[in-house]
Amino acid sequence: MQFEIEQSSAGREILPALFPLLKRAQSYDVRRRHDGFSRREFLLTTAAASSLLVRSAHAATKVPDISPALTADERQFLDDYAQRCFLYFTEQVGPHTGIVLDRAGMNGTGGRGDVGSSAATGFGLTALCIGASRGWIPKENARARVLLTLRYFWQHAFHDHGWFYHFLDIHTGTRKLNSEISSIDTTLFLCGVLTAAGYFQTDHEIQILARQIFERVDFTWMLNGDEFLLSHGVMPGSGFLKARWNAYSEASALYLLAIGSTRHPIPPKSWYAWLRPEVKYAGWQFVSGGPLFTHQYSHAWIDFRHQMDGDPSYVNYFDNSKVATYAHRDFCVSLRPMYSGYSADMWGITASDSPSGYVAWGGPPDEGPINGTLVPCAAAGSLMFSPEICLPVLRGMRKTYGDRNYQRYGFTDAFNPHWKNEKLWVNPDVIGIDVGISLLSIENLVTGNVWRWFKRNPYIQNAMDRAGFSIATPGIGIRSTKTGVRRA
Repeated sequence: MQFEIEQSSAGREILPALFPLLKRAQSYDVRRRHDGFSRREFLLTTAAASSLLVRSAHAATKVPDISPALTADERQFLDDYAQRCFLYFTEQVGPHTGIVLDRAGMNGTGGRGDVGSSAATGFGLTALCIGASRGWIPKENARARVLLTLRYFWQHAFHDHGWFYHFLDIHTGTRKLNSEISSIDTTLFLCGVLTAAGYFQTDHEIQILARQIFERVDFTWMLNGDEFLLSHGVMPGSGFLKARWNAYSEASALYLLAIGSTRHPIPPKSWYAWLRPEVKYAGWQFVSGGPLFTHQYSHAWIDFRHQMDGDPSYVNYFDNSKVATYAHRDFCVSLRPMYSGYSADMWGITASDSPSGYVAWGGPPDEGPINGTLVPCAAAGSLMFSPEICLPVLRGMRKTYGDRNYQRYGFTDAFNPHWKNEKLWVNPDVIGIDVGISLLSIENLVTGNVWRWFKRNPYIQNAMDRAGFSIATPGIGIRSTKTGVRRA
């Protein structure tokens, strides 16, 4: 297994310190302690290990520019999967708050307590728009659920300078699991808020509430004294967390919304202040900062197609995520001698549950310890980039394992074909954000609707202009980009 992380000459003096950090990153067992930090601590370690600015992201091996149209069978499969994902966000939610459960049983029973997630709620708001547009829920019912959520978060949910807790009680909105006030989880919630405003364009109350909730967020406060880099959040009683979003991660949306804010903007130079480590693996070259979800979350809402940022990075982030997906597929295939469950049509490892607890794993480079577990949302979350290699994986999982790993809310969060004594281990749970990224990626592949609804807000358009994004594909206009039906 060969990989390298490239640095510019400015970083050569830190090279001797790089390898211990890489070793630590590769062996870091990030079990979910339910305090909200494990995934982030892991990303901070890998960012430190792979620090340096990169000029571009490209692949020595070519990925296809356009995927063929979906077949009728493929569309039927995706429609069934998407509708099951949507069901999670209508059933596993606080009836008086709109807060979505962090996790629940994949068969729809045995919801795990009352722990909700602000990020899952952002996916849930977006899911309501998808459901209404698809006819899975009457539009007026979806509107009522959106309004309930927005009213609660505007009037009742605890916030500090507009930022919300990572985990909340779905019935009372109070803090759960000693969680932090989270910058990234608030961002994913805001993405759902702005998507709802984009879908319900003519609804006066939704427009007002969405604007009020967004403009209340003080992005400059989250800088905590730094000129450009945002903090991971605040721990009540002890202040700001030491970690900052200082390298490529799922925080692209956080930075763009902060730059595009009308009331509390941060400098456009903040976009270029974080590091862009370049990974080289098996002929692939791409910017990366952790597991595959870091290439997916911001893209679920922001349409990065056909454009790149400016000096000094010049990265086309959509193409970068396509390359990262292909490299991840090849990485998983390389593990087949150790784990026979992996193959070219059966792969996918990203932050998820495992037989040993919650782990932020993936690759390349090897981030583990990997044990042969498969995570369906890894491939599902990349459907919007590379359906030609992701859709066969999901259909293969469905065909091979049937109802053992595919139930009321779609796929289980994770399963291992050959766990101890060669037995199939299936996680009994699904996780809200993993169900959410699967649903949004499907919708963007099939219709491009989430991208289109989210693009209607002025903040993201202003941010990309201020950050210096420009057309990367000749003949394509950023604001007129359309998504046709594609197939794997």
